[in-house]
Amino acid sequence: MLIRILGEGQFVVPDTELDAINRLDAELEAALRTPEDNFRQALDALLDKVRSVGVRPPADLLEESTVILPFADASEDDIRDMLNDDGLIPG
Repeated sequence: MLIRILGEGQFVVPDTELDAINRLDAELEAALRTPEDNFRQALDALLDKVRSVGVRPPADLLEESTVILPFADASEDDIRDMLNDDGLIPG
């Protein structure tokens, strides 16, 4: 899967990591539903996972990203605007 983190670029993430990334996506969604301001930790965990398991594609690769994730300093509203029925990551 080709995942873009806004402001950072694209990462090719192996399919074997998608379950873990989907769990972190669900944790971020859950954090956005709580009154506490704890979404930042969940967002950081999701982005860190993508960075750690993903590989940067060649600079000349021109493919559309499968998923676009918010930038690291995104606000709650920024994240909510990007959510769809499956969260940020489809599946």
